[in-house]
Amino acid sequence: MNFKMKRVLSLILALCLLAGVFTFAACKKKGEEKPDEKTESAVLIENCGIIHEPEFGGVYIKKTIEEFDSLGVKYGDSVNVEFSNGYKLEGIPYYNGYYTKNGEPLLIAYPGYDYIKAAINNGDDLFTVAGLTENDTATVTLAEAGKFADIQKARDIHYEDDREKYESDEQFANFRSIAVSTMKEGAVYRSASPCDNQHCRAPYVDKLMMKAETEFILNLSDNEEKIEKYMAAEDFDSPYFEELYLSGSVKPIALNMNYSSQEFKEKIASGLTAMAEHEGPYLVHCTEGKDRTGFVCMLLEALTGASYEEIENDYMLTYDNYYGIKAGDERYDVIVGNVLVPMIESMAGEGVDIKTADLSACAERFLLDAGMSAETIAKLKANIAAQ
Repeated sequence: MNFKMKRVLSLILALCLLAGVFTFAACKKKGEEKPDEKTESAVLIENCGIIHEPEFGGVYIKKTIEEFDSLGVKYGDSVNVEFSNGYKLEGIPYYNGYYTKNGEPLLIAYPGYDYIKAAINNGDDLFTVAGLTENDTATVTLAEAGKFADIQKARDIHYEDDREKYESDEQFANFRSIAVSTMKEGAVYRSASPCDNQHCRAPYVDKLMMKAETEFILNLSDNEEKIEKYMAAEDFDSPYFEELYLSGSVKPIALNMNYSSQEFKEKIASGLTAMAEHEGPYLVHCTEGKDRTGFVCMLLEALTGASYEEIENDYMLTYDNYYGIKAGDERYDVIVGNVLVPMIESMAGEGVDIKTADLSACAERFLLDAGMSAETIAKLKANIAAQ
């Protein structure tokens, strides 16, 4: 082979090698950008089976949280959910908690759930609203990556179930007397559950409510069947609760959080009617003493004439107890705006300025609409209001 031919072959080989390097680098760069990122409208799951979840109202989509997250979707993304009967939810957030406002839909990966769930937060049962049967299926596509990432970041908060992580039994149990100026001191306490020990707080609540000489408990989260199950559990250690329950001084109303529904109002009316017929001190609780308890305590505070500021301060003490979130923390305002404000607006009625309105009149109207009599409302106020 002559010298000229060797130079030509060497040049061709060098060009091939250089092209290969560029191609490899380009592929590597493309693959390294975000290997798990999905493009908009990417199908995440298709024609997946569904299950009705009736307790809080929603639709389980039969894909575990781990399986769904492995597809590259992130908490705070927006997604589209389309059911085989044609019903669609477009651009809804995917969260790991119930972070939407009252009545808004979401796709949720709540810790402990077997599957992801589509639901209307504090609203009607999506399964019924969408006209679904369990023969229908669901398809989920990505709508927009990171659209709700700011809310996800602010609301993705967790607490410890270890007593040693807290400064006091009261903080751990989220136990306190409602401290607004319009209510008698020590008349109404609020807390985590004294009977459901899933968060290891029940025995602490039990001792604290015994010390407070609680005479009546409004249990917002359970029915009698659940209570009997708790009491039969090996770790049940709430003798004072058991004493009150066996004496008929516990009213369980198994309240959900659909506070815009008539059923929600009627259950609250039944609970507060029972409360009015017993002497205090009273304890109001759900599981954590946060949302359902927060609504009922807000209602009692408003009924006695508390200001918006007092209601906000008492509600947010729970977030201080559990998460250390205080005024000035950016998460504080997100929680107030997305959780507490919709509660008060639901109680006050459409179009009411909750920061200037007569919240006492709003609360009384709410209870009258719920089925309480004016006489029973007056009796309840006399039991708990400051003189």
